[in-house]
Amino acid sequence: MHKVLKNQPLAEKIFRMEVEAPLIPPNYRPGQFIIIMADSRSERIPLTIVETKGNAVILIYQVVGRSTEKLSSLKAGDPVYGIVGPLGHASEIKKFGKVVCIGGGVGTAVIYPEIRALKDAGNHITSIIGSRSGDLLILKKEIAGISDELFLTTDDGSQGEKGLVTMPLEKILIKEKTDLVIAIGPVIMMKAVSGLTKRYSVKTIVSLNPIMVDGTGMCGACRVIVDNQTKFACVDGPEFDAHLVDFDNLLLRSRQYQKQEKEAHPCRKIN
Repeated sequence: MHKVLKNQPLAEKIFRMEVEAPLIPPNYRPGQFIIIMADSRSERIPLTIVETKGNAVILIYQVVGRSTEKLSSLKAGDPVYGIVGPLGHASEIKKFGKVVCIGGGVGTAVIYPEIRALKDAGNHITSIIGSRSGDLLILKKEIAGISDELFLTTDDGSQGEKGLVTMPLEKILIKEKTDLVIAIGPVIMMKAVSGLTKRYSVKTIVSLNPIMVDGTGMCGACRVIVDNQTKFACVDGPEFDAHLVDFDNLLLRSRQYQKQEKEAHPCRKIN
């Protein structure tokens, strides 16, 4: 079994965990994820690797159900039942030019390693991170330190610009040429970003990790239509060309899946 080294809250119901997994760091690339189980009765939880440290991986996750609640209860020295990874295709990291990186909610943790890698590759990085309120904005200091520009947005206006991440994004697209946009966050946010960048003909990549459940392609929950073909986010992605993703179908399927799960398990929250 793997051992927890640290497990600390970053914000309300958002935790940062450092856990021993010596076989993963040598093989990890930005954009990949792991499957973790807190104990033998927990669900398999797909989590993107934020970074590696020695023989450990660092994960950031949000408590939304029983299995993530169990994960949040673990203390330093406690065992973790299992970790599998790294899984998924790594992000394409090269010098594109001017790149805008957008993180929404816990998606900010997912995009953080990509920002770092893209900056190291010589790109000019403009980062936009958003959340419902200022107390839920995570990794602000870390992202500011590796970005040429940083914009914050909150739904309630408690930090940064009041509104959605698409507001500063459109100002950037109007003002100057952008070579690539990467957006990671809630599906509805990624759809909005994709619709905006399509109007400006800017290549856009989204990560569909929010819709994963099993992480191996067996459950089919992460099925998505890309360029009129059926793909599985966990094995074919998690990153795809945003302008080829059928977001309407994806949103409809996600809502139906959540409804079915709640009806089948009325006392259970979806992880």
